[in-house]
Amino acid sequence: MIAYISASYVYPVNAAPIKNGVLGVDENGMITAVLNADEAKEAQVENIRYYEGLLVPGFINTHCHLELSHLRGQVAQHTGLTDFVQAVMKLRGTDDSAIERAMYQADMEMFENGIAAVGDIANLAISSGVKRSSPIYYHTFLEVMGFNPATAKASLGRALEFKPEFAGFPLSIVPHAPYSVSAELFDELRLVADELNGPVSIHNQETPDENAFFERKEGGFLKLYEFLGLDTGFYVPSGKTSLQTVLPMMSDRLRTLLVHNTMSDHADVTFAQARHPYLYWCLCPNANLYIENRLPDVDMLRSAGAKITLGTDSLASNTGLSIFAEMLCLQDNFEIPAEELIRWATRNGAEFLGIGDRYGSLEPGRRPGINLLDFKELNGKVVLGREMRRLY
Repeated sequence: MIAYISASYVYPVNAAPIKNGVLGVDENGMITAVLNADEAKEAQVENIRYYEGLLVPGFINTHCHLELSHLRGQVAQHTGLTDFVQAVMKLRGTDDSAIERAMYQADMEMFENGIAAVGDIANLAISSGVKRSSPIYYHTFLEVMGFNPATAKASLGRALEFKPEFAGFPLSIVPHAPYSVSAELFDELRLVADELNGPVSIHNQETPDENAFFERKEGGFLKLYEFLGLDTGFYVPSGKTSLQTVLPMMSDRLRTLLVHNTMSDHADVTFAQARHPYLYWCLCPNANLYIENRLPDVDMLRSAGAKITLGTDSLASNTGLSIFAEMLCLQDNFEIPAEELIRWATRNGAEFLGIGDRYGSLEPGRRPGINLLDFKELNGKVVLGREMRRLY
């Protein structure tokens, strides 16, 4: 049976917004028709359920740490990244049942917040059960760390041991961050990444200390390495920013997501965009405020033509898991059109994860999820309101 729903505006994302547009949706959430008001009238569509608001596709969360869900509210805000990392390492160990309960709750929270697909970071296999039972599509980024060159093969080997636990589900093996992966480990990862042929994710320039370490071997990461018991005597600074140092070590033929980008400047973005043809830039603004109390230069990213996606990061670094909340944070701090924010939250993320044939746009034959967003019009422009709900 086909139900017909309409709203003040329908945002197909792959086309211009449709005022008083009409969607045909079957019982499984599959879109059967996308019509404007005249087409619906001509087709004699009846029993249309009308909503005040914007109908948009389900959201795509391109960066999440489901494994850290049990740390909600346990890490102080505004500590800076290096102290945050130390706090997480001290707190993250607990019994598996508590971690699993928190992950199930986080998964349901994302679903209720209209998130249809997630790119999730994993360091262990514990999230595999949650993902198998979830209505959400998950792509797992199995993360590898190892800054000591001598441990490169062993670090990759530990990650490969978890790979069978995610059998049958989309998986990539990826570097954690520039400051936690040696050049030798990047070499090992590039071979694996090319073999899996999946998208790649890496944390990028989340704090000034990251660039300070790569440029001059200074800053807070020296304290972090001391905490980890890692002798960095072997490391010679590149004299370049972290992004300009490590991006050439990564495959330029795979879709690659740079996450956070809080300290990326115009020179970094210009360098990266010229070098890598399949680059995406993930913004997690609420997590940036939670940890560093600062935001990326979003206007610069936009003017540079960066392809932007959105993420929530983890419940250790955020008060909730809502892409809509990330959209509102960006709207509150920058002048970004609602249509652009919606594209970042839907189509761009689906394109990065390689699932644009189902998610990210409202088109017949797709089952992307459907969300209803509150809005207002100011000076002829659509502005997101403060409420949303998932319809399908």
